[in-house]
Amino acid sequence: MLSRQQERTEITRARFIQSAEKIFARDGFEAAKLEEIATDAGYTRGAFYANFESKEDLFFALLEKEISHRIAALEKEMAKFRDPEAKLKAMREFFLSKTLDRRWSLLAMEFKLFAVRHPEVKQRLAAMHRRFVGPRVGMLEEVMKALGRELPVPAFAIGVSLATLGNSLMVEHMLDPALMPQGDVLQIMSRFFDGLTSGTQRPAK
Repeated sequence: MLSRQQERTEITRARFIQSAEKIFARDGFEAAKLEEIATDAGYTRGAFYANFESKEDLFFALLEKEISHRIAALEKEMAKFRDPEAKLKAMREFFLSKTLDRRWSLLAMEFKLFAVRHPEVKQRLAAMHRRFVGPRVGMLEEVMKALGRELPVPAFAIGVSLATLGNSLMVEHMLDPALMPQGDVLQIMSRFFDGLTSGTQRPAK
């Protein structure tokens, strides 16, 4: 059970994360100002540094919240089915729905570019990536095993590829919807997912 101080800290952090999500989405990670995030959350800059080390630290907290929510949502959706084909379809529809999240497409790509140029951030993001992608690819591996199929590349690579391609295609859609309509984005993602998960049949023992 949390103490009152711990409860207040959790509430404060949650408010900062909520405001950060709004302002990061509006202005981008690098352009977002800590003062504005603090003011929107109803706190001072000093309160920010009492809860987070830096703007990067705040983004990681936001990222962890978002990914945790997505994993929980995927697990809940897949738990509705017992048939492995139905589970694979549920996973496919989940990835397609998340592809359409324009806000996170922009934020994810911008922060990854920032991380690549900043070694400490890069190391932390890579570690978080491994920690969170693992559960999702584990679900895919279980489904493919139940279907008696083998993936063409490691499941981790498939999970990363799906997220990366989806983000890139949505940025192209935002740049020029006439050249990259949303329907085409979904069609490409559907075929990409199906191609990677059609696999090859495991040899009978």
